[in-house]
Formats: sequence, structure tokens, C-alpha cells
Amino acid sequence: MTDMSPQDRRQRRLLIALALLFFAPLGLAFFLYYGHGTWHPVGHVNAGELIEPARPLPSVTLPLLSSGDADPNFLKGKWTLLYVVSGPCAEVCRSRLYDTRQVRLALDRDMIRVQRVFIADADCCAAPFLHEQHPDLITIRASAAAAPLLALLPGRSGISASPAPRVYLIDPLGNLMMSYAAEAKSKGMLEDMKRLLRLSSIG
Repeated sequence: MTDMSPQDRRQRRLLIALALLFFAPLGLAFFLYYGHGTWHPVGHVNAGELIEPARPLPSVTLPLLSSGDADPNFLKGKWTLLYVVSGPCAEVCRSRLYDTRQVRLALDRDMIRVQRVFIADADCCAAPFLHEQHPDLITIRASAAAAPLLALLPGRSGISASPAPRVYLIDPLGNLMMSYAAEAKSKGMLEDMKRLLRLSSIG
């Protein structure tokens, strides 16, 4: 094998430098986030509560509130705002559904990367209300099959659990990564979503 000429060596060094310039920041970001789970940018506060480590959610076949079954992987492929309620969807429930709808709409062109999922009892809501006010909502009927999924949600231990209502954020890989308490403002939820969609290349 012949030795490289000085020009070839310079071109090779230039290519290596360009590769490092491109990949080094990405590698550092992955190392800091995944290698040191406790590290976060200084001065940054999420409106939601981070779930660390993120929890992979199971693929389960669940019945839709109307008819038929949802795809087992319905929590994958998009960012998901998940809301769960036990019993009738009263004022607080309807207010939270409104909040998630407005957050999604406010994302403008990025709203196609986000879906809303609602898990509720069969007698939760009037069908006309959901159809008119929330036509984009994926509504799942709570059943025994949902127990493995619901058991992984903070503040819940099963289908019949009735904690203070929370909104859960699931990434496009199906990992539960954040939750929003009942008192969390929709403005904060929107800012979190904008930031995540801006930084993420998935979903």
C-alpha cells in the first residue's frame, strides 16, 4: 500500500474534523442525558413531572369506546397526551380534555405529530359530546385488558383507581416520560410540547 500524498492527508484530516464537528455535539447530548440521568440543563424547569427512568408501556389490544379495537401499538408512532378517568366525565374531566385539545391545536403544523388518547368507563361520556367537541380523540373503553398499562401510570393502581386527574405524556417509542398534575397549566404543557417537538426527530 502506497503512502498518501500530503494533499490526501490534508483531505482526510478535513473529513475527520468535519465528522467530529457534526457528531460530537450529538454524542455529548446523548451521553449527558442517557449516561447521567440526573443531569438536566441549568435553569430549565418543565411544567410536567419527569418520570425517570422513562417507563416502556406494553402493547395491548383495547376496545374503542364506540366499537372495534384499537391497534395494539396505538401508543407508538406519535407523541401521545393520555388522559384517564374513572366514572362520569364531570366538569374537571371536560376541562382537561379541552386543555389537551387546545394544546394540540396550538402546535399548528406540528399537531399531526401529536395524538390524544382518552381511557374511560363505558358510561363515562355522551357520544355526541365526544364527537362534536373532540373529533380527533382516540377514546378507549377501560377494561381488564388495560390493567397492565394503567398499573404503570403514576398515581394509579388499576382500572377503578380514582386519583386526582393527571395527563400523561408518552413518546413515539411508547415510553411514559412525563405527567401533569391536575393543577398544571395548559400553557406550561404547550411549552413543554413545543420544546420536545423542536428537539426531537421522531414522531
